[in-house]
Amino acid sequence: MNATPLRLVVVDDHAVVRRGVRALLESRAGWKVVAEATTGREALDAVRRYRPEIVVMDLSLRDLNGLEATRQIARESPQTEVLVLTMHHSEELAREVLKAGARGYVLKSDADENLIRAVEALRQHKPFLTSGVTAFMLDGFRRGTSVPDQPSRDPVTPREREIIQLLAEGLSNKEAAARLEISVRTIEAHRANIMRKLHLRSLSDLVRYAIRNQIAQP
Repeated sequence: MNATPLRLVVVDDHAVVRRGVRALLESRAGWKVVAEATTGREALDAVRRYRPEIVVMDLSLRDLNGLEATRQIARESPQTEVLVLTMHHSEELAREVLKAGARGYVLKSDADENLIRAVEALRQHKPFLTSGVTAFMLDGFRRGTSVPDQPSRDPVTPREREIIQLLAEGLSNKEAAARLEISVRTIEAHRANIMRKLHLRSLSDLVRYAIRNQIAQP
């Protein structure tokens, strides 16, 4: 048994889920949830402050979604492993989060059975996918639709995805600029470029794009 304490951060916007995940994780001797977060930005702040070994990350988050938070954690704190815990049963989404830097993908419906096993695997820097995820990804490989090193088809950059989410959630250009600590002029330039690239004509179009591509919640 590894006697080294394991520090974890739990990220989910539902308090009931956070409490349940925390209780399950802390049932293991030496495992400590050092912080909880409800948004992607809170998750980043927690990682910067505590440098946990593992972050258990939901994807459907306000302010900064779990996919973008995972990308930033992988860039800023590469020693921290990200385990995605989600309700979304999607081959494409699983592929995206793994490309973003997550090492594990567990469905919430499988959490009771697999969460502890997944954390144990990530603690050893080994990947972990629940059986349901493995099955549909293997099916994708067999059909030739899931290639690990294929280039991303996402037409927008990670920064543009952050801006899309904030605007889709109702923030003004000024509020989004303050949140990202950049100028309003920069936000306006990004916004114009996003609308041009995606062939969108209105904020309503942008909101629909964000929801359809799981950047923002309806």
